[in-house]
Amino acid sequence: MITKEILKAEIDHIRDEYLEILYKIIKALESPTEAESHQTTSTEINEESEWHNFIQETYGSLAKFPIERGEQGIYEARETIE
Repeated sequence: MITKEILKAEIDHIRDEYLEILYKIIKALESPTEAESHQTTSTEINEESEWHNFIQETYGSLAKFPIERGEQGIYEARETIE
């Protein structure tokens, strides 16, 4: 029989890139009352998708006209701070 202690010990051996997936699996197996408190709301999903849409629409928009720094210019010489 597998115990929580065995599972906790095995988590230390999981590669970091799989931790988010493992977390989602654990959350999916929680009792419904606990899982409901952790669910993403439709507002959060909508805000996230709006942000992703914004990024998709604007990504690379300055590729043809990159931002460039102009010449430094000549400034008057001031007293040195001592």
